[in-house]
Amino acid sequence: MTETLQMSRIPTGLAFTQLALALTTLVVATFGAQGATQPIVISAHSSTAAANCWPIDGSKEAADNATRVCRGKANWVVLINRDDGRETVSVGHNRVEAAKEPAAQASFGPFKVALPSIEWRTAGNNPFAIIQRWRTAESDTKPMLVVTKLPPGAVCPVAYVDAAANPNADELARQAADQIARDFKCGTDQPKVLGSSGRTAEFATKR
Repeated sequence: MTETLQMSRIPTGLAFTQLALALTTLVVATFGAQGATQPIVISAHSSTAAANCWPIDGSKEAADNATRVCRGKANWVVLINRDDGRETVSVGHNRVEAAKEPAAQASFGPFKVALPSIEWRTAGNNPFAIIQRWRTAESDTKPMLVVTKLPPGAVCPVAYVDAAANPNADELARQAADQIARDFKCGTDQPKVLGSSGRTAEFATKR
């Protein structure tokens, strides 16, 4: 008996080209879908300096006004309110919305002034957290980094980092923003103090 071995045909010419295109399309679609579900996280920056803000009553310069609204990223604005030398910072689509958020009532022990630079952690053009450096009104020493979550959900602080006690304070704050903020539940979850807890971070939860 003679056994006949049948060899699989290797596609050539047009058939090979069609197969290659099909495989390429499959690979692109697979990796494209993965990229769509996991957008790259980047940082963007804005400023709450007077040049980027406007007073809510229109009668004073923004720098002298106790309450002012500043340009943020995407379609967000930043609300700065100063009362008795102590500032609060909140975020919303407009001033009224920002004023209703928990962040608008949050204070941090003796830390009264938020420095003007705001770092926005953004995924797919959608900001989900901000990082801001705070200090006492009397001194620029021993600053504290405050990580605040953005909607969906409420706007509130989620983590604190003592910048004096941690040489890698900026990186710790970014990790908190990326890993904690989006799942944090304001009013239920407790903000975390990350890294080495120096005197600055001890005041973070004192109101």
